Amino acid sequence: MRGYGVCRTGAVALSLLALAGCMSDADDAVKVAAAKKAAKAVSPQEVRKARLAVAAKAKANELGQVPVLMYHRVVAKPDIADDRTPAQFRAELERLAQEGYVPITAAEYATGKIGIPAGRHPVVLTFDDSSPSQVTLDGMGRPAPDSAVGILLDVARRNPGFRPVATFYVTRDMFGKARPEEQTQILTWLHERGFDLGNHTRDHLNLRGKAKKQVEKEVAAGHQVIRGRIPFDPVTLALPYGNQPNTKEWALRGSASGTRYEYGGVFLAGYTPAASPFSKDFDPLGIPRIKSQEKKGECVRFCSTAWLDWLKEHPEERFTSDGDIRTVAYPKFKAAFGAKKYAAYALPY
Repeated sequence: MRGYGVCRTGAVALSLLALAGCMSDADDAVKVAAAKKAAKAVSPQEVRKARLAVAAKAKANELGQVPVLMYHRVVAKPDIADDRTPAQFRAELERLAQEGYVPITAAEYATGKIGIPAGRHPVVLTFDDSSPSQVTLDGMGRPAPDSAVGILLDVARRNPGFRPVATFYVTRDMFGKARPEEQTQILTWLHERGFDLGNHTRDHLNLRGKAKKQVEKEVAAGHQVIRGRIPFDPVTLALPYGNQPNTKEWALRGSASGTRYEYGGVFLAGYTPAASPFSKDFDPLGIPRIKSQEKKGECVRFCSTAWLDWLKEHPEERFTSDGDIRTVAYPKFKAAFGAKKYAAYALPY
């Protein structure tokens, strides 16, 4: 997996390299020098062999599918099918943790920075419309226990390795906060704790059928909703109602009123798992998401419970990590589906 310079282990050769790069400033300088010297003695062939062994043991498939789950409000008495109760939301997170999923952000997914342990599976948790039920903080910055963030943090505490991260697609509603100071406060709190902020346009208008200038104006205004409060540029956009503009590229890049945007990915509203960012099937102009809901009605096939069941029954189709963010590992049988962009990092075993 490409991305940050994260060090991994799993074999003697890789351990030496990791030791050279991952020791803290407090470690003895002599030990660091010895580790670097030992690492130099390891040939590239030995390093690759060790990485292949780790990938094979983990049954890595980094060309597999990734569930991107879509949530709206988390409330005790849902009004519409898109809402989840706190109990339903908690149960789904617990299931994800038990089945080996590790949350990553939409930005990490879209840019291929998927740094999770070997044998684990990425899942992207996304929240639309910036509802107060998603995150409400008290006067000391503590999240409400039954808010989405409060539940996510609690599940992560109970399940070590389950990262408490998610992506919030923000509109002008801004979690119910009207004052600029309050908006800055809540966006800063989320950003500083590793949560991702994405653009959902300013006014949540349907972009289908709109002229290019109208599309760019609304997307740029949504970008500025975030950028105008904290020094952060969103990496992804979620389309209101999942509707793409007449020309898909208008949602990905453009400018209006002095604000320029260029995203790593544009997300839809359903109905399937998303392609690996390292796969030929990955399309940054239209990344599918899965509605969180049980098996009933159209959700018998197309919502979160159904798709999580399917991925569990077909593990060979699911993204499974090799634990090394520097490589893209997968069975040789699947090599034809790898994107040329990542050919230099490919690790077929």
